[in-house]
Amino acid sequence: MARKPTKSGKIRLTEVAKLAGVSPITASRFFRNPDALSLAKRERVDSAVKELGYVPNLAARALASHRTEVIGVVIPSLTNSVFADVLRGIYDSSEQSRYSIQLTNTRYSILQEEKMLRLFRAQKPAGLIVTGINQTAESRAILETMDCPVAQIMEIGDSPVDMMIGFSHYDASFAAISHILEQGRRRIGFLGARMDPRVQRRFDGYRDAMKAASLFDPNLVVTTTVPTTVTLGGTLFADLIAKTPDIDAVFCVNDDLALGVLFECQRRQISVPGEIAIVGFNDLEFMASAVPSLTSVRTNRYEMGRHAITMVIDAIEGRRPREPVLDLGFQLMIRESSTPQTA
Repeated sequence: MARKPTKSGKIRLTEVAKLAGVSPITASRFFRNPDALSLAKRERVDSAVKELGYVPNLAARALASHRTEVIGVVIPSLTNSVFADVLRGIYDSSEQSRYSIQLTNTRYSILQEEKMLRLFRAQKPAGLIVTGINQTAESRAILETMDCPVAQIMEIGDSPVDMMIGFSHYDASFAAISHILEQGRRRIGFLGARMDPRVQRRFDGYRDAMKAASLFDPNLVVTTTVPTTVTLGGTLFADLIAKTPDIDAVFCVNDDLALGVLFECQRRQISVPGEIAIVGFNDLEFMASAVPSLTSVRTNRYEMGRHAITMVIDAIEGRRPREPVLDLGFQLMIRESSTPQTA
């Protein structure tokens, strides 16, 4: 049976130390640096913590050490499967550490991102992981004064705040369009939603690849700022084919749109890949199981999360990476939807 708490309802660290048979300093070290304790002492303190229901006061510890043991993670969406994979990598690689994860969702709002970064700065996190490289001047200034390791994820660029883990959206898109062109396609449409900075770079890759082949046509581009869905993919494709009925391929900035295009082609009895090739982006699980299977750009999302949290924790503990920018690259997963045109 667990011991009753003191009259104030708050268990003190001294009580934990007494029950574990260690000094208060040793008990405190258990939370700050458990590896500094012997296995026997760690087990005794851990047992006492669980028996008493002790919860460390992170705010008080932050005042004493000028830093919490919280790592903040700033992402733009909790519903997007892309970020779910990133978070899985973060949590899988942090669960054995002494650090806890504090997550915030900006919903693609730059003003919300600024607000959350100010809040994190006031809370003195041990480290911070933030999505993207296109912060506002205010957000950038906050990140540069965080006094803790900072990792920007999901893409790479020339001016990291501290560390950066991702890939080139421009290069990935350029490679996808080059593949479609190699299959003999010439009227390649572009479908884009949300149009955040990473999607804008995918458009830049598309545009430049088409211009290099002297095939760029603004009429082949259909975009919207609304959030992406499978249904939206079908709607955008209907708009595209109404404008340019001679298209023979579609590049979609994500897989939801690509699946919507496939469904709309099936409704219209348009052969895929016979009449129209389809290529998506991110390579979510359903792309390989669709009928026909859908070509997509595979992005190493889980690895991004895993490397980001590992690099941040290493930096916190004095083991900074030799190379602050880690390019994880991408892979073009070629499947049935972009095979050569039939005669």
